[in-house]
Amino acid sequence: MSSPPDAPPETASADNFDRLTFLGWRWGLAAIVAGLAASFFLFGYAVIYWRNADMDFMVIHSALALNDGKPQYFFDHTAYLTILSTKWWFALLHALGLLDAWSLSSIPPASDAAAFDAAMTQAVRAGRLLVFLIATGCVLIFAGLMRAVVRDWRVAMLATLAFAFSGGVAVHLRILRSELVAACPVIFALLVLIIAGRRATVGRPLALALAAALCMIGMENKVQVILLIGALPFLVLPFGSRESASVPFWRNTPSAWVATAISAAVAAAALWIASPLIAAGFDRALFEAAQFRPILFGRYGVYQVALALVIAGCMIAYAAIWRVSVAETLTSMLAMIAAAALALLLLYAAYDGRNVIAVMNPVEKMLVFADASGSGATGLSGVLAVLLQGIGSVLARYTFFLHSSPRPTVFLVWLIIPGLVVAWRRGDRLVVLQSLMLLLAAIGIDALGVRRGLKAEYFIFTDPLIILSGAILLDRLSDLRFNKWAYAVGMTLFALHLAVGQAEPVKYAFKRTGPQSICEWNRYYVPFLPLPWCPPRA
Repeated sequence: MSSPPDAPPETASADNFDRLTFLGWRWGLAAIVAGLAASFFLFGYAVIYWRNADMDFMVIHSALALNDGKPQYFFDHTAYLTILSTKWWFALLHALGLLDAWSLSSIPPASDAAAFDAAMTQAVRAGRLLVFLIATGCVLIFAGLMRAVVRDWRVAMLATLAFAFSGGVAVHLRILRSELVAACPVIFALLVLIIAGRRATVGRPLALALAAALCMIGMENKVQVILLIGALPFLVLPFGSRESASVPFWRNTPSAWVATAISAAVAAAALWIASPLIAAGFDRALFEAAQFRPILFGRYGVYQVALALVIAGCMIAYAAIWRVSVAETLTSMLAMIAAAALALLLLYAAYDGRNVIAVMNPVEKMLVFADASGSGATGLSGVLAVLLQGIGSVLARYTFFLHSSPRPTVFLVWLIIPGLVVAWRRGDRLVVLQSLMLLLAAIGIDALGVRRGLKAEYFIFTDPLIILSGAILLDRLSDLRFNKWAYAVGMTLFALHLAVGQAEPVKYAFKRTGPQSICEWNRYYVPFLPLPWCPPRA
């Protein structure tokens, strides 16, 4: 595979990457964080407390209930970690004397509208501050991992800028929703797998274990992330190199097999510890109460086993392609099993069987809502028709003109496609495959998300895939930085990112409609939080 041509000495001053990242790495990250903070405080923190009630109220109600010793009340996504972190955050602020409205019993009754508004404003702003901190942390972690994925730190900086001001982060920077804490761990898992796959080390199985734990953590917060998790084994396959072959320690030495045996023992112990949760995850009584129905062959657990086999098959294929030893492959599989089982134990922090069956049976959980909305397709032809319609709708959205959306990454797609052609003509076939698979995964996941409107909240699942696709391509085609149009294109993309990505937050900040629509679902989702503007409950 040919390397990108080096720039001649006389053109070094025309390096447009330097012009686009003139602040450097540390100050560039500081500027990004400052931009996120400005967006948050101008168009998020001070917005009236009921503006983003879906899902702010649902998460906050469950957090307030947990702090009063009551159970969690929202299970749709499941939003488990979002609710749990909000509960702990409220308790911490209350212990520091910074938050009075930290539990249901501390919220004044709806009959005292002024006191209720003041308390809920305090609680919602505290929750928004938490999600700002989480989103900022996600951006910084993404930056660190991207710097390890690409060769040029300036490409990593541009990718971080695109992620920080993408439509997905713009929405989740100021709303207590479940998607951010679900998607980011899985995206981080993908980046960890790419980094670990490109260069072999003795501790590589631990990196794969970390990726498995991150995927389980994401699942515990929103079951829809199973679509992204299912794509990971295929996405990682082309991310290998000559340095991916196992180091001498793993090449069938006695020490390697001792490590495999230790991994097997740890995996067995982790599974034994998690076995009560796994058993509860397939409890028939809980299935009936949640209205779950098996989707394959009238049996539960079929597609879960199939996914495990797919992961194992892709790991074996990766080992064969990139010369990873049998001992290292087996150790990695066992380490992943152990890490996933241990991450599952987080469900004990605020145990509820409804969370457990959702995490163990994510597709059944999703289909409860699909069936309720009447959007479920039946039969193979129906499923294919739905998928094709979804792909068509996504492609229309990617044009922006046929279907506009508050998603600036569509403009990045416009550059990725011609970039793929350029890379193919240069003979960089592996890079083309890497970038194309990421882009196709984003299209496929978005196509399924169209069934629920592909709202801006769902962009966080696929925006990082598009950004990573573009970054990998740009890193390989680095000589394009000397093109006379590179700076203008880069600044145009930056302007579009700010204008389009911030459109939704600004629109919500200046929205003038009232909170009356909340009353439609208030009694079901927040039963212990009557609202002053809703009719009194019977």
